[in-house]
Amino acid sequence: MDGTYPYCSIERSLGIVGERWTFLILREALFNGVSRFAEFQSALGIAPNVLTARLTTIVDAGVLEKREYKEDGARARSSYHPTAAGDQLKVVLAALQQWGDEFVPREGGPTILRRTTDGARPVRVGFVDDAERPRAVEDVQFVRSEAYGRVSP
Repeated sequence: MDGTYPYCSIERSLGIVGERWTFLILREALFNGVSRFAEFQSALGIAPNVLTARLTTIVDAGVLEKREYKEDGARARSSYHPTAAGDQLKVVLAALQQWGDEFVPREGGPTILRRTTDGARPVRVGFVDDAERPRAVEDVQFVRSEAYGRVSP
């Protein structure tokens, strides 16, 4: 980002991840374990210059971290791995996936399912209150805080 921080947290977040290729790169990294440039390029069919630009933004924002690796007889290269901030974006991507499965479904059904780690139970993304109780969408409101309306540097 350019050092300025928009007022709205949604706008600030979109400044980092709000581009189609960025979400697809994150899908590959977070859900499919892709970490190398060539793997991203192959999985997505993305132009190298676009992939480089998106990876730079994601790394600069602290969503993925760059690590050097070297295979025998080859030059050193970079791989990209999720940070704690990146791992938290799984919730965002899963919410988009869930919405897409419901409201713009694929004729043949979902291509990826959300399940518990033992594979036994389906998982839905949703709201949870501070007592760890699930809350329906209609039971959640967005309330302006005291910071609303204050402009800060």
